[in-house]
Amino acid sequence: MKQLIRFFLVLTVLSGISGQAEAQNNPKYQQPILISSAGQSADVKLVGMLAKRQKLNVKTINMAKPSDLEGVNTLIIVPGFSSKGLGAAGVSQKDEMDRVVGLVKAAQEKKIPIILVHIGGNARRKGNSDAFNKLVGEAASHMIVVAQGNEDDFFTNIAKPKKIPLEIVNKIAQVGKPLGKLFN
Repeated sequence: MKQLIRFFLVLTVLSGISGQAEAQNNPKYQQPILISSAGQSADVKLVGMLAKRQKLNVKTINMAKPSDLEGVNTLIIVPGFSSKGLGAAGVSQKDEMDRVVGLVKAAQEKKIPIILVHIGGNARRKGNSDAFNKLVGEAASHMIVVAQGNEDDFFTNIAKPKKIPLEIVNKIAQVGKPLGKLFN
């Protein structure tokens, strides 16, 4: 009887260890990934480049629509208002906000997790940017933010009450590693 109990104890411990290893090998977020802008800043291109350096399966569509979510497992949104970017895209700020609201809502309905990546620092904060930052932040399941964009704890104040993981990096170039770890 003792041997049988010992056998089940060993089996339980081993299954716990293999479960931990399995959890470490299964990333939290799945690919393929869609990267889109919220506010039409050029930051979205940099985030796409950083994701590709991490060998992630990404597609970047600045003006992504809900139909672009087909076959996508994770949505990365890069918020930051740019009047120049909106002008180049030929849309108003209201049109852009409506598009982002629709995209976020569609992702939530399809249970596609949203990751906010904010690399614009102070230039993509306050003013017109914070409406996009707040919208995406409140819908995010994870945030990666360059420190300069969170000096006033804007993203911390969104993340903390909702228990959204928030990773702060010092430089744009440092965004790639935490982003890669979410998928690899």
